Amino acid sequence: MADAPTIVIYPPASDGGRRVRAGGQFLGMAYGLLDVVEFLRLAGLENVDDDWVRQTALIEWRGGGAGSWGEPSGA
Repeated sequence: MADAPTIVIYPPASDGGRRVRAGGQFLGMAYGLLDVVEFLRLAGLENVDDDWVRQTALIEWRGGGAGSWGEPSGA
């Protein structure tokens, strides 16, 4: 996992989805943790589950953490 790409989860969009990028590649729009898990598995990360997504330091959460879904605050 030392060569794992930086994973960025962007702030919620107006529809509640969050863009997911790994190593500069767009993986998809996530609407919950299970979407993030699936995108990361498809990108080749093994043994990823929702607990891992919540706890790993490999993910940079922007605009709120793993519990922030829905409209961004102040919208």
